[in-house]
Amino acid sequence: MNSRECQHVAIIMDGNGRWAKKQGKPRTAGHLVGSDNVRTIAIAANELGVKYLTIFAFSTENWKRSQEEVSYLMGLPDIFFKKYMKEFIQRGYRIHMIGNLDELPTGTRNVLREAEEESKENTGLHLIIAMNYGSQREIVEAANAYAKDVKEGKKQLGINEEEFSSYLMTKDFPPVDLLIRTSGELRISNFLLWQIAYAELCFVEESWPEFTPDLLKKCIEDYHHRDRRFGGVK
Repeated sequence: MNSRECQHVAIIMDGNGRWAKKQGKPRTAGHLVGSDNVRTIAIAANELGVKYLTIFAFSTENWKRSQEEVSYLMGLPDIFFKKYMKEFIQRGYRIHMIGNLDELPTGTRNVLREAEEESKENTGLHLIIAMNYGSQREIVEAANAYAKDVKEGKKQLGINEEEFSSYLMTKDFPPVDLLIRTSGELRISNFLLWQIAYAELCFVEESWPEFTPDLLKKCIEDYHHRDRRFGGVK
């Protein structure tokens, strides 16, 4: 694989609530506009040659928010897929979910699983939605699964990084090439910690509702001008 190829982009979609507050609107209004922007950016990513787009929709820490906001976020997938699923199918996009979905409300979980099932034959852009996802928890669960396999005699003790990756929720996807975070925050927030080991990072000041296809293109163009050595020397 060409080390400059940007096939997997991951985005921490930050700033929906703050954007809404600046508009004099409730935080939920920001989440609705932000969800619509997922469709816009997915189309742009596909046109720019991105094959995998992973978005951070709801973290394991987001349960700490108000009950009103959490309830709205749990209902948002239904609104989103009713608006855009038919178009995604026509465009050939395939939907994947990562995260601890069993802890979500039954209705939310069913909507997400139905989107996966309905798009499973598609071969275009892979849109990966991280819902109730936390990377540290993912790694712990992977370690526990590996330990269980060793205990049951299915695996030998002592595996390499590639073998360990097969226990992660992202085992079917390539490592992240470019991680983007919106809204001016300069942190990773427990997102894809293993998968971004050699990713390029891009932090933008604009909130997620303000993040445009042109900004995505600029981030990818910047990525292409970076020298990815993966620990080596050129």
